[in-house]
Amino acid sequence: MRGKCEQMSLFDIYRSVEDALENDQPLLFRLLDEHIDWNEIIPFGFYLAFYKRFGRARVYELESFLRMLLLQRIFHFTEDSQLLNVLRCCAEMRVFCGLDKVPDASKLTRFKQEFCEWLARVLERLVELTEPICREMDAELADMLNFDTTGVESYVAENNPKFAMLKERQATSYAKVNPEFDAEKGRHTFMPQASQSNGEVKYQYIDGHFCYAQKAAVLTNGLGIIRHLELFDEDFRFRHPEVPREQRTKSPEIDKEIYDSIALKPVLRDFCTAHPSFRYGTFSGDAAFDSYDNYSFLLGEFGFQQAVIPLNPRNSATAQEVDFNENGTPVCPLDKTPLRLQGKSGGKHRSLRLKYLCPKSVLTKRVNGRRTTICTCETPCTPSEYGRCVYVYPHKDLRLYPGISRDDSKFDAIYKRRAAVERAIASLKHTLCLQGRKTSDVLSTKADLLLAGISQLVCVLLAGRLNDHSLARRTRLLLAA
Repeated sequence: MRGKCEQMSLFDIYRSVEDALENDQPLLFRLLDEHIDWNEIIPFGFYLAFYKRFGRARVYELESFLRMLLLQRIFHFTEDSQLLNVLRCCAEMRVFCGLDKVPDASKLTRFKQEFCEWLARVLERLVELTEPICREMDAELADMLNFDTTGVESYVAENNPKFAMLKERQATSYAKVNPEFDAEKGRHTFMPQASQSNGEVKYQYIDGHFCYAQKAAVLTNGLGIIRHLELFDEDFRFRHPEVPREQRTKSPEIDKEIYDSIALKPVLRDFCTAHPSFRYGTFSGDAAFDSYDNYSFLLGEFGFQQAVIPLNPRNSATAQEVDFNENGTPVCPLDKTPLRLQGKSGGKHRSLRLKYLCPKSVLTKRVNGRRTTICTCETPCTPSEYGRCVYVYPHKDLRLYPGISRDDSKFDAIYKRRAAVERAIASLKHTLCLQGRKTSDVLSTKADLLLAGISQLVCVLLAGRLNDHSLARRTRLLLAA
């Protein structure tokens, strides 16, 4: 006996097909559709600039471009052709991006070059949206700002290993004729200072090796989440003429330190202008930023409470005092043993001061209700029974006392957190497709840098909306969703 048959209406067929399409959509696309509001991220002025009439309507939507470029970095498609080929084969990706047909590669390049400055505004908007999420994740690390510079290697002939080998052979041949010439140290003099195809691509020391790249600055918090990105292009140097244009020394390593130190102020000022309400308590940077002017700027104008920067030996040759070691700690005049930090004092109407005692001074038991300190040193450097006592006023030398004692264990603990910015740079390059691009164009490089930061912050925003902070710094986990 045949079972009872049900007649399906056209509406039922439509709903079943619609449900099948929705259920077949990858979870990542559904999460992005449900929790990311592009109108919240994209400034209204970006819409006006994009849809400005030039005689005909836009074929592709603004959100479609941003969605495509976001997926390109999440799926790690280094070249635009990889993204476009997958879009042609994957209907789910085309639906997510809102595409009826797939654009060609030139439209992606033109979009990045024409709207590069608006991409910077999108990044700023995402920084504002993700700041509360970072504070929820870890308030202490979110109150820390890390600064570092890097270089985006360009697709130029000078980055070919054969070019470097040619210059090494030239240096070796020159050294044979001139014995006083050191071929190993002097080979950099044979390298052109800029690429022949693009003068903005400079020869520099980046990430432990020499290459031709475009220098950029990266600001992150202690969590390694991007707070600001800046490419040192012609526009940046026009706004900040104090930034050097040419190499100042014969050593690329020393020149990098000089450039980094000078670039710190303009980058932080741009960051403050974009986010005037942001306040951070701790700054961390490497020894390249060890400069008297930088400490005054960081602890004064910017308002950091402490600047964790190791001392640079090149700046310390004439900076040491007789009774202080290289960390700014008072020492015994006899055996140069560092004194022990006893504490700090100060008030509303008194300057902060740090109290250092002889390490062999001990606190005695209570006598007549009082406790006193006596020095147990066999060869005391002072006739006082209390022992040697030194008061230090940090505001007199911000380099040696940058809001925290350099001998404090917290100093090393905070500085280790600076590795977060290096991990963020590695993520931008290797995970979010900033490295390996086949272009040397300045605008394209700047747009790719900004899009890499945007992609990371979209993941942070999504993690915050899902209340799953483990996804914030691990873009690849989204692909497993």
